[in-house]
Amino acid sequence: MAKKTIADVDVAGKSVLIRVDFNVPLDDQQQITDDRRISAALPSIKSVLDRGGRVILMSHLGRPAGEGNPDDSKYSLKSAATRLGELLGQEVLFASDTIGDDAEAKAASLIDGGVLVLENLRFSKAEKKGDAAFANVLAGMADVYCNDAFGTCHRKHASMVAVPQAMGAKPKVVGFLVAREVQYLSEAIANPGRPFVAILGGAKVSDKIKVIDNLLGICDKILIGGAMAYTFSLAQGGSVGGSLVEQDKVDLAKELLAKGGGKLMLPVDTHCGDDFNGDCNKQVVAAGQIADGFEGLDIGPETAKLYAAAVKDAKTVVWNGPMGVFEMPPFDAGTKAVAQAIADSDAISIIGGGDSAAAIQQLGFADKVSHVSTGGGASLAMLEGQEFAAVELLDEA
Repeated sequence: MAKKTIADVDVAGKSVLIRVDFNVPLDDQQQITDDRRISAALPSIKSVLDRGGRVILMSHLGRPAGEGNPDDSKYSLKSAATRLGELLGQEVLFASDTIGDDAEAKAASLIDGGVLVLENLRFSKAEKKGDAAFANVLAGMADVYCNDAFGTCHRKHASMVAVPQAMGAKPKVVGFLVAREVQYLSEAIANPGRPFVAILGGAKVSDKIKVIDNLLGICDKILIGGAMAYTFSLAQGGSVGGSLVEQDKVDLAKELLAKGGGKLMLPVDTHCGDDFNGDCNKQVVAAGQIADGFEGLDIGPETAKLYAAAVKDAKTVVWNGPMGVFEMPPFDAGTKAVAQAIADSDAISIIGGGDSAAAIQQLGFADKVSHVSTGGGASLAMLEGQEFAAVELLDEA
């Protein structure tokens, strides 16, 4: 899946349309509370500017209703454009629409070294529909298309698929962020160093069915944590008390256990509480022996030791999903133990976005792992073995 990057294209005197992921969290005053997604796009943006090109940026933000809904104003990308200007140390223009008069006029008058941010793509329902006419207008603004939004690479939205298709013979490349994601999540997994260990947590088996199924054919070990472990425990005839389970997925869990054989590692003990708070009554019990009135909230200490040992011997580790309620001490202990083991290992370590990325950041281990994915849903889709049309149609390296 090796693709040309923005560095492979002559951009001097050209307009480059970059699909970025500026889906940043905002407070009630529309102020950005975490600008990491904007910072992550800077290398690709600066590459164009430093070589005499012009940058037009398009992104989504939040889940607007679209088509002029007055409540959508809180999802405007204006604050992102302002923050980008601060990070770049230069003026960044902002278009009050996406493909309307303001956007087209500002795109046409943009000078070399200039930056323009278009208004939220999802203010138009044409974006999620993959509308060709909408895409044609966007494509007409630029000489080069660049995909640097890994978080939406599994979507077939207009900005991801229809726009590069509409570019015709014009260059269509990946940005540095997407190139790095593809390198780790696609190529590293296709040819992993062994032992290859996957750690999967989170609440639902249903969210990870295809991932588990795909990785069983690739990995040497899959370590299961989080609330989905209790559905597997139920499938083995265990008692789960008031733990979060998916009753309708018990038979599926049985099938995965039969298919997994010795590859699928489940917790051997569970840290339980009699209420969903850190001050509840707590007990550690053997897996499958959770009493009525208690619920499993984390893997137990013996499981943490077993999982840490499996990680220590690994050459490649992929982690997606916490081991317990990591936001609520002391039920963060299992997630901390796994994160520490990954940070201490010599393995190529890939953290698959979402809560796992948040945990690794909060624990201060982000600089001790090989790669932290910027797209939770996209990283899961890639672990499932899905093909990404948004990447496949770009120019081959």
